[in-house]
Amino acid sequence: MLKITGLNAVVNGRHVIKEVNLEVGENEIHVLFGPNGSGKSSLVMTIIGHPSYRVISGKIFFKGLDITDKPVEERVSLGIAVAFQNPPKIHGVKLKELLNIILNSNNKSRNITLVNYLDKLKIPSDLLIRPVNVGFSGGEVKKAEILQVLAMNPDFIILDEPDSGVDIENLEMIGRVLSEALTGKSALIITHHGHILRYLKPTKAHVMINGTIVCEGDPDTMLEQIMNKGYGWCEKCISFRP
Repeated sequence: MLKITGLNAVVNGRHVIKEVNLEVGENEIHVLFGPNGSGKSSLVMTIIGHPSYRVISGKIFFKGLDITDKPVEERVSLGIAVAFQNPPKIHGVKLKELLNIILNSNNKSRNITLVNYLDKLKIPSDLLIRPVNVGFSGGEVKKAEILQVLAMNPDFIILDEPDSGVDIENLEMIGRVLSEALTGKSALIITHHGHILRYLKPTKAHVMINGTIVCEGDPDTMLEQIMNKGYGWCEKCISFRP
């Protein structure tokens, strides 16, 4: 589904992605761990094609198609969607209006019934008529962002820190909805502390340090080591890379 080879990218003159190789197959869920500032969100921005992130070498393939130089809108139309860690406030646009735009934008979205997700995420009706993310709580922002992504009905979902800033009750709610929604899809979950993995079961884990993926393996094993030893144990892997 997604294949990244030898990827290097810069933003504002900084080399933020360094020789990244990553492959996520169909119907696979992968998790990417890493400390703050390790380049996880930069990788997300590069995959989605944010214009500030310039690829200087390497390739990004999606469904076998080279999308390295394709604009954001074309990558989205191919079936990639991102739930951002810190989505912007959109003054003047109500959440309901944005959802209607998404649902009417492509044929795949029209197969989605949002009523079930609205109920399962316990999104109140008054939230739908408020400007997107304006005055939303942390949990409301996360639920609204995930609802927008699910409305797109993409083939590949990137979740950037879906458990960040979310209380236990909302985390369980979000986790259960995502577990159901990701059935039959491919996904890349970006997380610092791994709380979302109580509800999602990835097939493979990767660790990013200083812009480079240095380790990969079994998600449960890697999360346990991170919880017990921190990310310091991963840094030694860098010295073994060619």
